[in-house]
Amino acid sequence: MNYWWHLRRPIHTSWLVAYMSIGVLIGVSLVKYIDQTVFVSVAWALTALAFLLAGLWYRAFYCIPLVIIGGMLLGLWRGSLQQNELTVYQNLYHSQVHLQGTVSEDTDLGKNSETLLRLDHIIVNGHVLAGKVWVSATTRADIKRGDSVTVKGTVLPGFGTFSATMYRANIMKVRRPEPGDVARQVRDWFADAVRIAIPDPESSLGIGYVVGQRRSLPENLDNALRIAGLMHVVVASGYNLTILVRLARRLFMRVSKYTSALAASMMIMSFMAITGASPSMSRAGLVAGLSLLAWYYGRTFHPLVLLPFAAAVTVLIEPSYAWGDLGWQLSFAAFGGVMILAPLLQAYFFGDKKPSIPRQILGETIAAQITTLPILVLAFGQFSNVALIANILILPLVPLAMLLTFIAGIGAIIVPGMAAVIGLPAYALLHYMTTVAMYVAGLPWAQSVLMINGWGVLVYYVVLVGVCVFLHRQTKFDLARTNLVE
Repeated sequence: MNYWWHLRRPIHTSWLVAYMSIGVLIGVSLVKYIDQTVFVSVAWALTALAFLLAGLWYRAFYCIPLVIIGGMLLGLWRGSLQQNELTVYQNLYHSQVHLQGTVSEDTDLGKNSETLLRLDHIIVNGHVLAGKVWVSATTRADIKRGDSVTVKGTVLPGFGTFSATMYRANIMKVRRPEPGDVARQVRDWFADAVRIAIPDPESSLGIGYVVGQRRSLPENLDNALRIAGLMHVVVASGYNLTILVRLARRLFMRVSKYTSALAASMMIMSFMAITGASPSMSRAGLVAGLSLLAWYYGRTFHPLVLLPFAAAVTVLIEPSYAWGDLGWQLSFAAFGGVMILAPLLQAYFFGDKKPSIPRQILGETIAAQITTLPILVLAFGQFSNVALIANILILPLVPLAMLLTFIAGIGAIIVPGMAAVIGLPAYALLHYMTTVAMYVAGLPWAQSVLMINGWGVLVYYVVLVGVCVFLHRQTKFDLARTNLVE
């Protein structure tokens, strides 16, 4: 009798949503290992909807398996649809084609100075194809994000989230639509102003902080930041967005709560438009937006609900994120560290005392590095021995560097003749940061080779979850109190 009562006891809808989200993630991930034609029928989507509605209607403990199964079926259906659309690439492999696509991210230069492109909205022989294609082109051209490009080359199997690749392709045509990517144009206009006020490489670092434009960094500085474990602050990521949203919310809170929420919302949308909707930014924007919405209405999202829900939404929109997108995996691991591990560590070592901004930044960074470590080691086989030192010396100053860089850029636009003077404080701080990064990265023991397999990653996270459970029991900290925008 007591057992039946336990099964019928109520459970909050938010937790059912979390279990449903976990089911979606499992379902989408399983698509890579099954025959995708089995689950493409809309009947599976309707079946999933029936399971989910039943579970959310009765909201009892016994409904947990219903929503998990419903989520899995929904994930299997959505992932199978995507996989089925991508099978057309198999007919193109090892054949030479003319391929047209839109440049979805800033271009890169490869090791041999080839142009690296990431294309979506693919058209081959007049047919529109789903998915993305990675292209390395030997032809040099002025190509920007948002341009329409036609390339000629041999199509090969893809990797990660790319459905196909094309090596040593020839760029046949580049067309820049009007008005084109306005947000990218605004970003480049502002970046040019910053370069007037601040010399390189400091200006490139400042631009990376403010707008996440990492690909303009000089190669030696880019390598130094990577070795020093500082790359997360110069890419379009949740870290940069969180700083900007918190700043906007706190500045305008003196006017009204509505104005504060509106300003922070505009900051989220503007930053996503400027940096581009990459997997990490899609996740960061969704998590920050939901956190802001909860704060505005005086509510909270438990991180164990918010993170699975945000992950499920992103993979339902783009299932390939769950099939090998390193940025997507790292972004959620990092947010798990920021929203779960960091506050538990703060509570364990400092009690209920609210952390200062530098201590909060350092705590969140250390936690994020702990949670992302096995993924990075699995992907690159290397471990930064100086990351903690570098982050302690640089990270607390990043918000100030962002502010000074922004002032320098605006000053160069308004008073070009005084640009160098206005940019001097930003230059001094950024010069300190570049010096520290180059120095620690140049130490003989800066990084180590470390190999790990999938089982090692699993064991690591099992132990980490155990540590979090221990910290939670010791501190009795309510994780629902954590909010990114505060």
